[in-house]
Amino acid sequence: MHSTDIAHAPTPEPATGDRRRWFALAIVMTAAFMDLVDVTIVNIAVPSIQRDEGATFSQIQWITAGYALAFAAGLVTGGRLGDIHGRKRVFLVGIGGFTVASALCGLAVNPEMLVASRILQGAMAALMVPQVLSIVHATFPAHERGKVFGLFGAIVGLGAVSGPLLGALLTEGNLFGLEWRPIFLINLPVGVAALFLGSRFITESKAPRALKLDLPGVALVTLALLMLLYPLTRGRELGWPVWGYVSMAGALVVFAALVAYERAKGARDGSPLIELSLFRVKSFAAGIAVQTVFGVGLGVFFLVWTLYMQIGLGWSALRAGLTGVPFSVAVSVAAGMSVQQLVPRFGRKVLQAGALVMAAGVLIYLAEAGHYGLGITSWQMALPLVVMGAGMGLIVAPLTDAVLSEVPREHAGSASGLINTVQQMGHALGLGLVSVVFFGVIDERLAPAEVGPAFVDGFTHALGWVAAVLGAIFLLMFALPKRPAQHVEGAAGVEEAPVAGEKEPELVP
Repeated sequence: MHSTDIAHAPTPEPATGDRRRWFALAIVMTAAFMDLVDVTIVNIAVPSIQRDEGATFSQIQWITAGYALAFAAGLVTGGRLGDIHGRKRVFLVGIGGFTVASALCGLAVNPEMLVASRILQGAMAALMVPQVLSIVHATFPAHERGKVFGLFGAIVGLGAVSGPLLGALLTEGNLFGLEWRPIFLINLPVGVAALFLGSRFITESKAPRALKLDLPGVALVTLALLMLLYPLTRGRELGWPVWGYVSMAGALVVFAALVAYERAKGARDGSPLIELSLFRVKSFAAGIAVQTVFGVGLGVFFLVWTLYMQIGLGWSALRAGLTGVPFSVAVSVAAGMSVQQLVPRFGRKVLQAGALVMAAGVLIYLAEAGHYGLGITSWQMALPLVVMGAGMGLIVAPLTDAVLSEVPREHAGSASGLINTVQQMGHALGLGLVSVVFFGVIDERLAPAEVGPAFVDGFTHALGWVAAVLGAIFLLMFALPKRPAQHVEGAAGVEEAPVAGEKEPELVP
């Protein structure tokens, strides 16, 4: 997510004989894995946290949305800080802070402390994650990077599959009577080891002429999102007060102020947080819309799905985690097929087919949940989950390349950073919308016998919204190029490596 549209000074290729680079790779991959797992591991433990801590449903939303919001707001700035102060240095600060925040999450004495710690954890991830592929690019020569990015893709898939299962095992295991807390505390030994080994084996690198920080831009983005998300999340509990509507309307004003400020900053010193000229490229503007709306749909589905299985159906965390395995496997298989075989032959149609297939899976799930009610079994969920996973896999892997394919080469870094940022923002917005599309149809005070049926109704209602979102994504995809040009090296959907032909970052001894 760091900008790579910087004129780098010519510097030598990284040496191939230095074996330390493979240790460095293992360390940064571990950090990326920690972040990926942390996003998925929390969802499965949410009902346990809600039960043990007495958290309100809006606090539950903020445990997940707070992380996504802080992560989104800090991604581009995290990348810029690495360019300016050194990727190794900022990576180590990020992983150290992430480890401390994980400890605070695991030791939280109330829901408020947990929410604050999750926000800190998201902010530290925003320092850590953008450095991962920057360090890879600075450490490995060009001919080795293809193999390295392949490994990175495998790590992304492994994180998606193992997160819910690991969360279920740790929550069910109730290690040392700590209930859900080990899902966060497990990061401590990993983080400490990565911090120690990273300081020894990672080579420092900087961009010789890095762009300046745009802190007012970050502040405006964060303020606008908070003004939109806070009333959405708390509105139902507070009876939808007038100030909530005023705040949400005010968010649009702040977004408008952000655009005006970014335009002026771009004209003044050429280092805005958001490169507005990118939005003149039709495929990029449409792609950003697709990423945002897709993030909204995923944010709604995954939180609602967990609450439905564990609170509505009364399943254990382990059963819920195992139920999701077919979905994760289907995503991984379809993602590999879409990039290697389907997109080169069929182009944009593969992504559109993915949206329709995923929508079909959602509608099958909706029909089954309504038909079987509280008697639904894990194996009955397997069909809709496999169909949904296959559809999602067809979208997530090739989407970044499709969005970037018509972007001017010199802006590829800024564009890829923006793609990841808006996807996280969409995810945070989706988590905020859960209070409307799920809790909005559930009564505040339910007798124990009413909880299950109410959560089933809420789940089917939310699935209808997710299907509508996927329909909107299908239509937006018509603005993507028919045949994406594969001109950006990198891991789709995670972060783009510097553009082919760009000079290497400066290595700092």
